[in-house]
Amino acid sequence: MKIIIAGAGDVGIHLAKMLSTEAHDLTVMDTDEEHLRRVGATCDVLTLHGSSSSISLLKDANVHKADLFLGVTSSEEVNITSAILAKNLGAKQTIARIDKLEYLQPKNRDIFMGLGIDYMFYPELIAAKEVIGLLQSGGTNDIVDFAGGKLSLLAVRISETAPILNKSVNEFTHSFENIEFRAVAIIRNRTTIIPNGEDKFFLNDLVYVITNKAGVEEIMRHTGIEKYEINNIMILGGSRIGKNIALEMGDDHMVKLIEIDRTKSYTLSNELHRALVINADGRSRDLLIQEGLPKMDAFIAVSGNSETNILSCMLAKSVGVKKAIAEVENLDYINLAEDMGIDAIINKKLTTASRIFRFTMSEEVSSIKCLAGTDAEVFEFEVKPYSKVTRGTLREIDFPKASIVGGVIRGKNSFIATGDTEIRAYDRVVVFALPSAIDKVGKYFS
Repeated sequence: MKIIIAGAGDVGIHLAKMLSTEAHDLTVMDTDEEHLRRVGATCDVLTLHGSSSSISLLKDANVHKADLFLGVTSSEEVNITSAILAKNLGAKQTIARIDKLEYLQPKNRDIFMGLGIDYMFYPELIAAKEVIGLLQSGGTNDIVDFAGGKLSLLAVRISETAPILNKSVNEFTHSFENIEFRAVAIIRNRTTIIPNGEDKFFLNDLVYVITNKAGVEEIMRHTGIEKYEINNIMILGGSRIGKNIALEMGDDHMVKLIEIDRTKSYTLSNELHRALVINADGRSRDLLIQEGLPKMDAFIAVSGNSETNILSCMLAKSVGVKKAIAEVENLDYINLAEDMGIDAIINKKLTTASRIFRFTMSEEVSSIKCLAGTDAEVFEFEVKPYSKVTRGTLREIDFPKASIVGGVIRGKNSFIATGDTEIRAYDRVVVFALPSAIDKVGKYFS
């Protein structure tokens, strides 16, 4: 697939790293030569210096042969202009990063589609929705629903009180045969393990489990996770992410937002009618305590500074806040933040990549989820007739080892996969895969 990425900033570089492992023909363009040197040193890509809104530069990039054009510069105007030009110069599909929520309204989105932009994404809104999903998931570190909740992927941290501590996957399975589940990954010491029956669950392991709707609460109980409701929420940072979270959660929750910038605070107070906006320095421990941090059910740090977000979440956990969520944009800090006991990490690069990566896959992939703290991805495949995955049981077809089928949705029913499961045409299959297996897995469904 020929892909052109306009913008070698954080999002562009992360996408280039992901896509360069998939044997795509990649071209990256940017006005900053240092950014281009950085992406060229880490990825197998062709780099072009200049503005992506230049028709001559787009022609130099052979945009007429491009299967996908991605406008991900820091300028919304440049992304929109270059995507329109790319489409009119022959690119098959175009995607643009935007900063205005109004562009995503159906009537406005149709305008941009008419101009040649196939898809627009707003990273801060995607990240805000991810946080909202985390708040609604209760005690789990993360939860992803498939097919409207017929199957769920849970991320749970193994605590000292967890009944499955030091037990193997087989022991857990045999002890609780009434629960339909499958452990699809264990994150331990920053390494992702696709477990077999003999692998054990150790203290502080982050375990990803596929289960059905009825099994969610049982899994939480047997992994030592307490189910609780989120009512009182404190948000550190009036960023676009913080604002969108407050807008969504303010109707049914008590939301308190702390913003250091005085002008921005006044603007937010006029826009957030159901949230209390406080103009103060949220880096101050005394200030957070004074504003009621120990009484909060959830603390969300989205200040735009990864270090501040991590440290403030550690403070929140130390005073008894049930759930602490930090925005960590520095990818090198993600594992560090998780090791410090922060419940969940959000990262705009990863959430954005999940959406965009979908466009680079075959039509059999209906959804993708990139997981923070691991290099693995979760795919939902729609099974086509006569595909390789339908030619026997999962054990018989020798499914790739660095991957695992977690569950299957068949019509209105769902079930957990085992080695004896036979996949049928038109099933929807949830697969957890490491990078080395992604290409092999795709061939089983094509």
